[in-house]
Amino acid sequence: MQATAQQRAKRQQKVEELCAATLRALTGDAQLHYRGRRLHQGARPLPMHAPHLRIDSDQDAFEDCRAAADGMALRLLHSDPELHRSLCPTGGVQRLVFEWLEQLRVETHVPIDMPGMADNLHHRFENWSRTFYREGLTEGRFGILLYTVAQMSWSRLMARQVLEETEDYIEGTRVSLAGVLGTPLAGMRRHRDNQAEFAKHALEVARVVDETMRSDRADAGGDDAERDPEEEDEAKSRFALLLDFDQDEGDGNTIATATTGDSKVFEDARQAYHVYTTRFDTEVSAGTLVRKALLREYRERVDKRITEQGINLPRLARMLGAILAQPQRDGWLFGQEEGRIDGARLSQLISSPAERRLFRQDQYKPQADCVVTFLVDCSGSMKTHSEPVAMMVDLLIRALEMVGVTTEMLGFTTGGWNGGRAVKEWMAHGKPAHPGRLNEVTHMVFKEADRNWRRARIDMMALLKPDLFREGIDGEAVDWACNRLLARSEERRILIVISDGCPADSATGRANDDFYLDNHLKDVVARREAQGAVEILGLGAGLDLSPFYRRCLATDMSQALDNELFYDIVQLIGGRHRR
Repeated sequence: MQATAQQRAKRQQKVEELCAATLRALTGDAQLHYRGRRLHQGARPLPMHAPHLRIDSDQDAFEDCRAAADGMALRLLHSDPELHRSLCPTGGVQRLVFEWLEQLRVETHVPIDMPGMADNLHHRFENWSRTFYREGLTEGRFGILLYTVAQMSWSRLMARQVLEETEDYIEGTRVSLAGVLGTPLAGMRRHRDNQAEFAKHALEVARVVDETMRSDRADAGGDDAERDPEEEDEAKSRFALLLDFDQDEGDGNTIATATTGDSKVFEDARQAYHVYTTRFDTEVSAGTLVRKALLREYRERVDKRITEQGINLPRLARMLGAILAQPQRDGWLFGQEEGRIDGARLSQLISSPAERRLFRQDQYKPQADCVVTFLVDCSGSMKTHSEPVAMMVDLLIRALEMVGVTTEMLGFTTGGWNGGRAVKEWMAHGKPAHPGRLNEVTHMVFKEADRNWRRARIDMMALLKPDLFREGIDGEAVDWACNRLLARSEERRILIVISDGCPADSATGRANDDFYLDNHLKDVVARREAQGAVEILGLGAGLDLSPFYRRCLATDMSQALDNELFYDIVQLIGGRHRR
């Protein structure tokens, strides 16, 4: 049976969680984690410059994913990034080869007491080689050249035979290269423990490959003095090595990952977020925006749908209580056989000398000193998810309140499309450059923390009103929700952001650049996480939000809500996703 998108996303997240744990254990770096299918060190993405370690965690076997983690751990432990950057060619095929050879060098440093790691890397390279050959990627003159150099370098450094399946196929190319590559290959093997000396020989190998490609182009009628960009791009793509590790687009059977990038405007302003005007911003009670009769209709509809889902609410409450409640002293237990002497029972020693239940003990009761806020993205694309999101949040709030957790439900949208009154004011003032956020922010309170579910259950259904959904400015909403949480007295504060996409406001994007709001959201989340007072979790509705949130869960909202989904959400709250 074919796995569903939800199951594939779960497997991918679990694999990345395990691989990140392996990396942290091997390197001792607690900041390593996966986000957006890329390895990050804190907020900084780490590049992957080796073709055989490029894997798809929701497709490849776990052994391949583990090998990639082992290879990255060795790179972090045994390669000086500053020295490597100072020696690395500026671009093109030479850089491609040099980057890859440095990865092979560090893979010779597998600890002698970790034979499993050596086997992982050995089998991964052979799997990559076999796949590369069988998919016909060695048929072009650049493909066969790069593949042969890869096999020769790996064989010499690892003291192993080249892949037997392709040995005869590459023999001609191998013989033609033996004369010019023999000395640098031997030098790489001899100096594999010295990065600087190794680099001299690796650069020579890269130069030979580059000159061979030039010569081949000249023989084919090209200009020996100039590079053909299309030819060079073909070489790179055939070698399956993207130097900036661009994220591949997911197929139709996977939950897509949020697309993001760098904002030049945000960087030029030294990450100082600017708001053109706050004059039209509002904070409203969502229940006042919808007729009461319509809210009751929504409530009846959602109650009926929840009943049809068959969610085990008491079990959900017990699971949440187990991860959120902490033992708190709650008086005494009397009549115990050990503990502290109970003075009121000492007289029993005279009347019943054999009595042993003369002691008292501290009594502890699990209590959840915690507040959880659900922040719902009310941008236009979320309209299709409004009903399942309303059902999910409703059930979670009921379960949390059953174990004594304080809850709050918030939402965010804009007061108008395409900037509304804010953009009109900006245009009236001559359209100054880079105005920053250029729309009317609307923050909505569906349920306040001091109102219980029973009193707020009708107002919460305002989420189903279609015309509330416009555009989304996530960073300011996260800041707003965090400030509300910080005003609470509970010891533990958790913010769960529910969204199906990146921040989006057309007016702001046109006046600044496409990723201005994205970069602000990342900055806000990173700052709040560094402060540590609020735990921020991302819950993606049909989207992997890991580019923005370290702890997140991708869900398939097109499927019916079930107990397994709520189990995954409990695990997310417990800290078992994307840490």
